Amino acid sequence: MERIVHRNLGPQRLLRYLATGLLAAGLVMLSNGAARAAEGAVAPAAWIDDLRPITAADWNRERAAHLLERAGFGGTPQQIDALAALGPREAVARLVRPQAVNDPRVRPFQPSPIPDAGIDPFPESRPATTEAAKKNGEALGIQAKPGGNRPLQPVVNQFFFWLRASYLECNRINQWWAERMLLTERPLVEKMALFWHGHFATHEDKVRDHRKMLQQLQLFQAQGLGNFRELMVAVAQNPAMLAFLDAGVNVKGAPNENFAREILEMFTLGVGNYSERDIRESARAFTGWNFQGTRFVVNAAQHDDGLKTVFGQEGRYDGVQVIDRILQQPAAAEYIASRLYRFFVREELSPATARQLSEVLRRNRWELAPLMEAIFLSRDFYSPASVGTHIKSPVELVVGTYRKLGLAAVPGLPDFNEVTQAQGQHLLHPPTVAGWAQGRAWITPGLLIERGNFIHRLMFPDFLAEANDRVPMNATGYEVRAVHERIGRGLDISAATVPATQGYAPGAPMPENSMAMSNRLADRDEDFNTRYGSYRGWQRAVEVITPIPRSFAALNLAVLVTADGATTTAQAVDVLARRFFSVPPTAADRAAWSAFLTRELGIDQLPRARTYMEDGLRALLHLMLSHPDYQLG
Repeated sequence: MERIVHRNLGPQRLLRYLATGLLAAGLVMLSNGAARAAEGAVAPAAWIDDLRPITAADWNRERAAHLLERAGFGGTPQQIDALAALGPREAVARLVRPQAVNDPRVRPFQPSPIPDAGIDPFPESRPATTEAAKKNGEALGIQAKPGGNRPLQPVVNQFFFWLRASYLECNRINQWWAERMLLTERPLVEKMALFWHGHFATHEDKVRDHRKMLQQLQLFQAQGLGNFRELMVAVAQNPAMLAFLDAGVNVKGAPNENFAREILEMFTLGVGNYSERDIRESARAFTGWNFQGTRFVVNAAQHDDGLKTVFGQEGRYDGVQVIDRILQQPAAAEYIASRLYRFFVREELSPATARQLSEVLRRNRWELAPLMEAIFLSRDFYSPASVGTHIKSPVELVVGTYRKLGLAAVPGLPDFNEVTQAQGQHLLHPPTVAGWAQGRAWITPGLLIERGNFIHRLMFPDFLAEANDRVPMNATGYEVRAVHERIGRGLDISAATVPATQGYAPGAPMPENSMAMSNRLADRDEDFNTRYGSYRGWQRAVEVITPIPRSFAALNLAVLVTADGATTTAQAVDVLARRFFSVPPTAADRAAWSAFLTRELGIDQLPRARTYMEDGLRALLHLMLSHPDYQLG
């Protein structure tokens, strides 16, 4: 919590602000903010659940801003003005059908030079790796030593190297993805990819292969606005999904139901719209589906080509045919349309609206663009129930803040992965197969403070801190750091890898008999040392993985507010409020923020404070963006 206390605000005043706003009444204030958005909206309440398209006469700058916030990650006033000038149909078409839109600042991912020869197939565990090395004399492309102590150590080192390297490379992928979200001229492409990543959730810790995770993300980016049937087939044949849902053990004669159950329950139909028999028979259809490296394969010998009964019809179904049977069910279109609506519009969805949206999807043979067009053009999308009522996810909050600041790059400090994970969302690491919970699940007292901490670290970067994304901070991190220090103190492998609970904590004085103990342990005969392997894996991974550039955000709030014509502290508040808030701040909030900036500058006239007002403006923006209403979009 201490990071959020900035000297210009005063610890006691900020703590009081947190106690009355962020902590004790944060959720109430969010509800009040939504109510204020509804009260201040031009749209009539009759627009709620009305899917008829708005007209050019209904279109204005505020609705363009709302569209860009939901169909993307917000934008600068200039980007909003450009969208508003297009009119509703052209503005929506530009987002939903972006093929003709040039996207010059988006760059392909540049991988680190990770040696992957011999990696495939990657063993399911460290014990499986060492057993393979004992049997074959090698594993993961690394030969076992022909003699001496720890003959399997090089193989164990390689196992942990790959795990650590994959984790670090996934952090780089996330940084690259955030950069795309920030810079793209096709924001809905990345917003749809974010939706599908939560819908078809896979976790790097189980997949354990950055190549597969990148491949899946690129699939979402390429096909996320295309045809859902084609996307569902591609996801089902995607190596990341196959690895995550245990396709390797789904074989003829012993089908594993994980894959089929999730396709039915999470991806296409929802609970209650299938039977246990449908799961069992579908699992048989997916037998033999597997991967080699990053390539989908079907092992014919492991595929059950017998008759199967799925949703009451019998056939010799394979996996693709089962997906087609699933999508023929009446519940499928409504389930997908409802999931998209709740992500892009609001949580509350009437049965009648769900049915209408599902008809759009069915009528267009699972093409997603017409559905998204119908949603974004509808009166309901711009109704009081929809505008300013969405609680931003951590990724939306962070990327949206960067876009509204007009940044040209995602800063390396604060670290993107660190700040989003602290707020509850680490990309490529969803908590469950259901993805991330949405809405109020993002808001707790602790998470609100982390959101404020992010803004503070952006406004006042900790130039003495180093990003810890390349330091082992997971459950085994303490042990890895302990081994590193002991090796540096001259202990041999056996002594350096004694569990830290046995008296070798990092920084602790070396016991008088430690060298004698080291000598006694030096001759210990063992096939490998797991702790040393974990240590060497981290060490080699950090050597190989390209570091994320650690630049700070290029901020100049003084230029930003004066370029918009502000000459007083009250006008500066208005400029920032218009730029950042979807929910109009109250008159009381505006007055309090203006008084705060006046106290910081010692005057309410910006020209008189021209040479020193940057710090005051940053303290002001930290205060404003820590407000609960900024969490709404």
